[in-house]
Amino acid sequence: MKRILFSFIIVCSLAFNGLAQGEKTLIRIGETKVSIAEFERIYKKNNNNLYNDSDKKSPEEYLDLFINFKLKVIEAEALKMDTNSVFINELAGYRAELAAPYLTDVKYNEQMVKELYDRTTKEVHASHILLKVDKNATEAEDLAVLKRIQKIRDEIIAGKDFGEAAANYSEDPSAKTNKGDLGYFTAFQMVVPFENAAFTTPVGEVCEPIRSSFGYHILKVYDIRENRGEILVAHIMKMFPQGGATPEIKAQLKTEINGIYKELLAGADFAELAKAKSDDKRSAVKGGEMPWFANGRMIKEFANAAFDIKEKGDFTKPIETKFGYHIIKKLDERGVESFEESKEDIENRIKRDPARSITSKTAFTNKLKAEYNFSENSAGIENLKGKKIGDRFENVIFDLFILNGKTYNFGGLRRYIQNNNITKGTYTANFSKWVADEITNLEDSRLEDKYPDFRYLMQEYHDGILLFNISEDKIWNRAVEDSVGLETFYEKNSKKYSWEERFKGSVIKCKDKATKEEVDKFFEAGMTNEEVIDQLNTNEKMITIEEGAWEKGSNPVVDYYIWNKEKPANFDDEITFVRGDKIPPESKSLNEARGLYISDYQNYLEQKWIEELRAKYVIVIDKKLLKTIDGI
Repeated sequence: MKRILFSFIIVCSLAFNGLAQGEKTLIRIGETKVSIAEFERIYKKNNNNLYNDSDKKSPEEYLDLFINFKLKVIEAEALKMDTNSVFINELAGYRAELAAPYLTDVKYNEQMVKELYDRTTKEVHASHILLKVDKNATEAEDLAVLKRIQKIRDEIIAGKDFGEAAANYSEDPSAKTNKGDLGYFTAFQMVVPFENAAFTTPVGEVCEPIRSSFGYHILKVYDIRENRGEILVAHIMKMFPQGGATPEIKAQLKTEINGIYKELLAGADFAELAKAKSDDKRSAVKGGEMPWFANGRMIKEFANAAFDIKEKGDFTKPIETKFGYHIIKKLDERGVESFEESKEDIENRIKRDPARSITSKTAFTNKLKAEYNFSENSAGIENLKGKKIGDRFENVIFDLFILNGKTYNFGGLRRYIQNNNITKGTYTANFSKWVADEITNLEDSRLEDKYPDFRYLMQEYHDGILLFNISEDKIWNRAVEDSVGLETFYEKNSKKYSWEERFKGSVIKCKDKATKEEVDKFFEAGMTNEEVIDQLNTNEKMITIEEGAWEKGSNPVVDYYIWNKEKPANFDDEITFVRGDKIPPESKSLNEARGLYISDYQNYLEQKWIEELRAKYVIVIDKKLLKTIDGI
């Protein structure tokens, strides 16, 4: 018995010492204190699951980044950005989403978790047809839609092609182009009724109509395979303009991506080419690296090409998606986690998804009634009996219940009824709903105190929104809008980005040999490109002239004539030629490298701003305490 008691004391002492250690102040920035627990939590979160171990930092190395982050948040608070109504509403929206799983009694069992895990190990290839149902539809309108989709299914069973039926009937906008084909997907990527049907319908068959929040669906399952896990890739992209690309623009972009591909084949560094030439600026700064993704989380054309790459370090030929042309390089891959590793995440997903979990508001409120010492006032409850909403009371204020030491009276019930626009019925019928509402509100107000994980997550959202808002104001928008500052910055750094040797001139394509002979005469006579076009393209297009400046590898026609590269496929050198001169390497103008210089200017503004903040706020670090933190 003594041994047990002694062990208990030791465990408690360790726990209390751990709590005390966690509350110790590691950093003081002005009047703001940062505990060792807060720093350690963010340090570990941001240094786990990195692609390269070389990117991991020790606590001492990470400290500067953390202080810079905290300085920006503290400055945002000093500027009262956290009192802005837009910020308050945005944070409240996030909080409502995060709080939802804590405000219901979610029930699930081991069998449900295991079944969902088994689904995550598979991928289903299916097509669907959707007929929408308005959320306010009557029972008769709902039934009419059900009969329509049942008729479509009957046509398919009788032999009609599913894809043709999807293109003709489906009210999913994408069906016109993809004929209802959703590609491969796994668990948690579709609404629950749809997922259930996909994983229970035999391959090759069409399920009976199913109802979701969107309407009625039928789906055909083509294949079920093992989940290929997640992949990490980098890409180089030539992006189509918003609103669509003309054939001429697509041809130019295809020429550019093909030139980049040739550079890669010749041994050029993928990351450096991505930084210099990719139109996806968000990934370009990281050498083209994208976040990890699973098959169903990326558009089909991109995902299929990425997952077809066999070896790490290999890259694809240029592929086309609706967004542009891409070259994709495989960096890493990982399979589906084990059941033990996935269990907690699956349970959390169940909690967050009311359609998947079994919820009981009554069980939730009953549990909290006991926790918060709920008791009813029998005399007050008796006063409610038989009274309809709108009836007058001689004694209008009387107590009804006590919750967590606070007394709630009839005035509160009356406000609840008014706030919810309830005009009919009895007070008694609404009493339980009001009690549940007040219990939920009380629990909601205490989430930060009861659940440290919730409190930490809310702090992350709070700081993250402030960081974004102040960075947008102080750095991003300023770099774009401050044209004078950008010009000055460019003048001081104008040699950073340069063109290699280029050919500057025109690529000229004639309709036939006779046209080329005329063109030669016009140019010999000193006519300009515009004058030649005006002279020849009067009734039909006899000549096209593309003007520009091209580096080696960016235009196959120029490469052929200027740098003696191989002749392009399907190219006729008797009707196509170039005019112009080589120009030596030179610095890119601001307009030619605007995106790169804006990015650099943003970094410059941030560095100056950090220097100002570090001068403004006194920073004190407990270095002894810092050394107690274990590195990742």
